[in-house]
Amino acid sequence: MTKTNTLNTDHVQKLLERAAGLDKEGGNPRTKQIMHRFLTDVYRMIEDLDITQEEFWQGVNYLNELGANGEAVLLAPGLGFDHFLDVREDAKDAAAGELGGTPRTIEGPLYVEGAPLTEGEARMDDGQSPGQEMWLHGQVLDENGLPVAGAIVDIWHADVKGAYSHFDPSQSEFNLRRRISTDAEGRYRAKSIVPSGYGCPPGGSTMKVLESLGRHGNRPAHIHYFVSKPGFKHLTTQINLAGDEYTYDDFAFATREELVVEATTVADSDKLKELGFKDNYLDVEFNISLVATSDDDKQSKHARARAAAEQA
Repeated sequence: MTKTNTLNTDHVQKLLERAAGLDKEGGNPRTKQIMHRFLTDVYRMIEDLDITQEEFWQGVNYLNELGANGEAVLLAPGLGFDHFLDVREDAKDAAAGELGGTPRTIEGPLYVEGAPLTEGEARMDDGQSPGQEMWLHGQVLDENGLPVAGAIVDIWHADVKGAYSHFDPSQSEFNLRRRISTDAEGRYRAKSIVPSGYGCPPGGSTMKVLESLGRHGNRPAHIHYFVSKPGFKHLTTQINLAGDEYTYDDFAFATREELVVEATTVADSDKLKELGFKDNYLDVEFNISLVATSDDDKQSKHARARAAAEQA
């Protein structure tokens, strides 16, 4: 079959300009620039791969389904977009001489604004969530190894079913979500339960794509962090608990070697009594290094749509 070549014709080039609004005065110039590039690349893909009308409309209908299911924020990390954006931010930091500290990794789609704030220590679970108890703790330091007091350590993770409060109506609001202000030694401490990993919804829009690529949709057990204080780069990261079968095969590409934590099971009766645990608990230590910056934009998490809930 003879391959068509229409993209570079005057007719199609003018079509691209008109579709992106480049022939109009109004609108947003940056949006026009992005749209023109996006349309050009899609048109080129259609031509280069000889995409049929059937394939094109199958894709359009899939986008309708993806939006209706609210899974675009799940598919994005699954296709590596979130990790690629982190790679770019690392490269920018390196060019600015600000690469260092605890590595960043993806935020994920399940953060909720406004978790309760406590000083130094918090209990994260509501007492109704089953699971092995966990003592999660660490110290926030600057690049010189000095403690950072008053840093806000914002932590969230799943329950033993791999589900997150707010998105799982069976859990109480802000269950397994807390913000902790570090003490004078830069330390934070939290009682919680050991989380489980999760898989993308079976039969959902994300799994349709992953299965067509011969991939799974599973994440290992992990714990999310935002860490911030004025004068330091905002840190978005998460830790993986070592030993999970998906630690190094995360469908969302979030694993970084420096963020894999070897946890320890503690059965000592004195320790159990000291911390108020009923049974053996998992000790998880994660120390954090923040990088100083004078750039105001880097001191805050990037803007994106995030869930929010009113604290009771």
